[in-house]
Amino acid sequence: MTDPDAPYHAHIYYDPAERPAAAALRDALAGDPAILLVGPMTDRPVGPHPCPQYEVHFRACSVEAVTSRIEAAGLRALVHPLTDDDLADHTTLAHWIGEPLDLDTTVLDPPGQNKGVPRFGRADFQNDGGIE
Repeated sequence: MTDPDAPYHAHIYYDPAERPAAAALRDALAGDPAILLVGPMTDRPVGPHPCPQYEVHFRACSVEAVTSRIEAAGLRALVHPLTDDDLADHTTLAHWIGEPLDLDTTVLDPPGQNKGVPRFGRADFQNDGGIE
């Protein structure tokens, strides 16, 4: 059984036509007390992500509820735990909602390394101008 407090997040992807639906979902998630952080909408590829996206951070106990909301919005997303293995998080440990995208896995941290980038929680991202 997974620790209910284990850190998770979702990358919610959108194209220009889907941006209004993505923004509406983002606003709805921002008001949910179970959501720890909703990142900014990034209207360009960033990190391993080949198209616009934003992140939503939550705990394992909220995976089903968050996944259901993304599915209901009709958007594509990558939902994954946050472990010390960035590559596995984005590949073998990940769950896709909708058609998977080809991620640029060459930019992901190797197992056991994090390059000092905060990865979870409100305090980690309070002063961050964006999330990758």
